[in-house]
Amino acid sequence: MTTPLRKDAARNWDRIVAVARALVDQGTPLQLNDVAGRAGLGVGTVYRHFATPEALLETVAAPCLEALVAHGRQALAVGDPWHALEGFLLRTVEAQVTDASLGPVAAAATDTLPRTTELKSALQSAGTALFDRARDAGAVRRDLAAADLVPLMCGIAYAVNVHDGTPADRIDTAHRYLATLLEGLRATSQHA
Repeated sequence: MTTPLRKDAARNWDRIVAVARALVDQGTPLQLNDVAGRAGLGVGTVYRHFATPEALLETVAAPCLEALVAHGRQALAVGDPWHALEGFLLRTVEAQVTDASLGPVAAAATDTLPRTTELKSALQSAGTALFDRARDAGAVRRDLAAADLVPLMCGIAYAVNVHDGTPADRIDTAHRYLATLLEGLRATSQHA
């Protein structure tokens, strides 16, 4: 059990994470010395909270990962397997194109924080369960596997990032690309 942070330490932690979030959203690589300066804190304060830039980035991404895991669990309760998968993928692609911290954290081969590993594992489990359930119900092509989803979803996010645009444009583009992907996933008599 972790001890709660003192009020001043909690304020510093919040300030560090807020500055890091702003930098990530601007596309600026996280450097702890830079974060300290922008947060108006000493470098030692930042290092006490976050030993590495990766730990800070994972902390910035954690709320998005937590929300996706929660949505995945909720989707598993949806009666229609196709709609459950579709809703989960829609929420996932929206997160990919609106949260700049998600991509690098999700793509990292190793995690710095145990919580990140837990969240990524839970997200993968939910996605796999939703995909398998839809495939078992005959809604998804039999020649596809849950492992195919990650590169396909990453492809959508990459394509949206290439086109850039306003946040609303990015979400609209992601929705169009996801609709195309979903059409390719759907079982037809040829692939059933």
